[in-house]
Amino acid sequence: MTRPLQERNRDDGSRTKEDQLPVTQTLPTGLPDLSPLRQKVGAALTGFLDTKERAAPGIELLYLTSTLRGLLTGGKRLRSLLCLYGWQAAGATGDMTAAVRAAASLELFQVFALVHDDVMDDSDIRRGRPSAHRALATAYTDSGGPGSRAEAHGLGAAVLLGDLALVWSDELLRTADLSPERLAQVLPLVAEMRSEVMYGQLLDLQTTGRLTGDVDTALHVIRYKTAKYTIERPLHIGAAAAGATPPVLDACTGFGIPLGEAFQLRDDLLGVFGDPAKTGKPILDDLREGKATVLMALAVQRASTAELKTLRELVGRSDLNEEHAAAVRTILNSTGARQTVEEMINTRRAAALAALDNAPFPESATASLRRLALDATARQT
Repeated sequence: MTRPLQERNRDDGSRTKEDQLPVTQTLPTGLPDLSPLRQKVGAALTGFLDTKERAAPGIELLYLTSTLRGLLTGGKRLRSLLCLYGWQAAGATGDMTAAVRAAASLELFQVFALVHDDVMDDSDIRRGRPSAHRALATAYTDSGGPGSRAEAHGLGAAVLLGDLALVWSDELLRTADLSPERLAQVLPLVAEMRSEVMYGQLLDLQTTGRLTGDVDTALHVIRYKTAKYTIERPLHIGAAAAGATPPVLDACTGFGIPLGEAFQLRDDLLGVFGDPAKTGKPILDDLREGKATVLMALAVQRASTAELKTLRELVGRSDLNEEHAAAVRTILNSTGARQTVEEMINTRRAAALAALDNAPFPESATASLRRLALDATARQT
C-alpha cells in the first residue's frame, strides 16, 4: 500500500507528525443523500426474493427466506454502495438497473459471510438482533421442536441459509443483464474477492485465541478479511461493470486498501469500546474469543508485567464479564493502544482521501467516495 504522506506512521506504534491529525472530522455538506441508492438496492433484493419464493418447490423454503429477509434489513449496505460508486467512477451514466442488481448480489454474498462467521464465532447478536443460528434455533422450538435439538438445528439451518445466500448471490449477478463482455470482466473479480475473503477468514481463525504483540500479522488479517473484500473489490466490480480501464481500477485500489484498513480498525475499537445500542455490535464477544486485533497486539507489546498477566488471564475467557472487560479496557487505554489505533485510522483515512485527489474519477464520484470515507471511519465511541 502506498501512502502519500512524507512522514508515515510506523505500525509498531511509534508516532510521526502526521499522527497529530484530528481524531474526528466533520462530514462535508452539500453531498448527495445515500438513501435513494440504498432504496434501489433494497428494491432489487426484495424483487429477487419475491420471485424466488413464488418459484419455491415448497413452503418450507420460506423458513429460510424469511430469516434471509431479516438479515438484509438494515445495515449500511456499504459494499453495494461502493459497487455503484465504482460504476460511477468509471464514468458510467444513464440506466443503472444492471449495476444495481450486480451491487445487490454483494449484499447476498455478505449475508452468506456474516451467517457463517457468526456460526464460527458462536455469536449471539448481529446488528442488534439474534444471529441467524440463534434465531433459527428459537424458531425451531417455537414450532414445537425439542429443546434438546435446538442448538444443532440452528447451526445446521444457518449453514444452509448461508449456502443459499451464496448461490443466490451468484444467480442475481449472472441475471443482472450485464452485457456478455462486461460480465466476463466482472466474474474474475468476484472470484478473486470470494477467495480473498475465505483466506482472510482462515487467517482470523488461525490467529484467534493467540495473544501476541504481532501487529504485522493482525494487519495482514485486516487486509484480506476486510480491506479488499469490503472496499477494494466492490469498487472494482462496479467499475468493471462499466468497462473500467486499468488506471481506474488502480485508483480504486489506492483508495480502497487504506480505507478498508481504517474501517476495520474502527470496527475493532467499537468491538471493545462501542455502545451496542448504537452499533448493534456486542462488546464482549471479541474479548471472549481472543480476537487477534491490532488493538490487542499493541497492548501486549507495551503492557507491563502485571498488565500482561491480566490480559493473559482475561482475554479469551468464555466467561469474561463486564468487570473483566473493564479491566482490559483500562489496559488498552493506559498502554496507549487505543489512541494509537485512532491515529492509525487517521493516517489511513488521510491516505485514502489523498488518493482521491489524483484519481481519474468524475467529480461526483469523488465527492461521494470522500463522504463515504469519512462516514465509514467516524468515531462512535
